[in-house]
Amino acid sequence: MKPRRIAILGSTGSVGRQALEVIAGDKGLSACGLSAGRNAELLAAQAAETGAEAVAVADPSARRRLAGAVPSGTAVLAGPDAAAELVRRVRPDVVLTAVTGSAGIAPSLAAIACGADLAVANKESLVMAGAVLMPAAREAGIRVLPVDSEHAAVFQCLAGRRRDQVARIILTASGGPFRTWPAERIARASLEEVLNHPTWRMGRKVTIDSATLMNKALEVIEAHWLFDLPGERIEVLIHPESLVHACVEFGDGSMLAHLHAPSMRTPIALALRHGRPGGAPEAARLDLAAAGALRFEPVDAGRFPAVGLAYDVIERGGTAGAVLAAADETAVEAFVEGRIGFGRIVEIVEEVVNRVDVCSEVTLESIAEADAEARRLAGALIARSGRRPAVADG
Repeated sequence: MKPRRIAILGSTGSVGRQALEVIAGDKGLSACGLSAGRNAELLAAQAAETGAEAVAVADPSARRRLAGAVPSGTAVLAGPDAAAELVRRVRPDVVLTAVTGSAGIAPSLAAIACGADLAVANKESLVMAGAVLMPAAREAGIRVLPVDSEHAAVFQCLAGRRRDQVARIILTASGGPFRTWPAERIARASLEEVLNHPTWRMGRKVTIDSATLMNKALEVIEAHWLFDLPGERIEVLIHPESLVHACVEFGDGSMLAHLHAPSMRTPIALALRHGRPGGAPEAARLDLAAAGALRFEPVDAGRFPAVGLAYDVIERGGTAGAVLAAADETAVEAFVEGRIGFGRIVEIVEEVVNRVDVCSEVTLESIAEADAEARRLAGALIARSGRRPAVADG
């Protein structure tokens, strides 16, 4: 059996690096194409280690550095469309989208057009363009495989079961670094405190979204598209131990829960190997006796209002997801740059979602227009906010 050819979009990020570790330990997998935003040095090193046929970098200025560092014979692509071009060039069996924001939409469509299975770690692509991507995938007969640990858990719980048997799914959230903090202190959190996640080690944007619980809002919308369920059948619970990643309740009241150690390598391997036997476990085996008690708590909407925005977006439909994702990306960037305080992130996103008109017809053009308008309004709100210093409480 030939190795399954994998293209990793965002190979220099946290998920991309872990995916390469999974591939390195599995003779049934090979990395045929790699892409990054601007980290040409690490991308070149990855190309040398994997023997990738082609690499792509979004930053055109990084092309010369990359071309001089990759092995001879490795094709080098650069520019905003390079990731999609990479997919079309190497024609992989699976495309893992591990980039952030709207950058994952075009290469996801390229993967579908090439007949490649789509392993989705880029939740924004489904949040913004689920109405385009999922029908296209169904028509092409390709599989959309979740890489987020929560959605991968639901995916496994649903194996062999019909969607009409599902009463609800429950996605869990660790609660992030501020699970027990009062709202006033959360609003004044510093960047250092925000990035100090108690369980997961992720990229900066995802870590900040986890602190606001915006990450969970995006995952609720992603679950809506992946599993074709309405918002009222998708719930979120805080689970500080991060061992139960999701639960599925069926019509008879029975429930399946999916547990594994808090490691992204487990869902990554599931997606990349889908339908093929695996080797050794990617994470330490879970010792339930050592784990002790497992706690579950409702989300406090007063301290974490971001989760509620997901249900508003699902109900509004159309380009509302694109508005949410673009506004969040803009507000997070402003917080990192010190232009707004942490507490303003969700406030700005909520105002943008409520004020930007939603187009009911979802196309690449309407998504781009909604994205641009959301960023424009978010930018104006940020400018009016002024800088609220992010200070740490002693």
